[in-house]
Amino acid sequence: MKSSLKNGRSVAAYRLVTFTTLLLCVAALVVPLLTRAQTGASITVVNNSNLEIRHVYLSPTDQDNWGADQLNGQTIATGQSATISSADCSGGQIKVISEDINGCFLYQVVSCSGNVTWTITNNDAPDCGY
Repeated sequence: MKSSLKNGRSVAAYRLVTFTTLLLCVAALVVPLLTRAQTGASITVVNNSNLEIRHVYLSPTDQDNWGADQLNGQTIATGQSATISSADCSGGQIKVISEDINGCFLYQVVSCSGNVTWTITNNDAPDCGY
């Protein structure tokens, strides 16, 4: 009787270790997918102003450390738009910066959830450094 009790404990311990290992494997696969889904945002910049947009940059909201130009040498003409897919968002919001043909900048903080549209109009007051 003593040996069957010992075997029963061994089987239970084996099942517990197997279940725990399986649970950790599933978590290792799911957590990165959930994190990636929360950090990517699709941002569409619509140019309804009279000026051509030459550059679009992204930055954390609490910094002025801009990343690379998101337009990759393209421009956004009047009445046109450009979409930045899977923008790297480590927080709940990101700052989008546009530069027009005159070297003036506009800033907009947008949400990192889902698809976001930022429409630039002639009513927006640009920062031209003077």
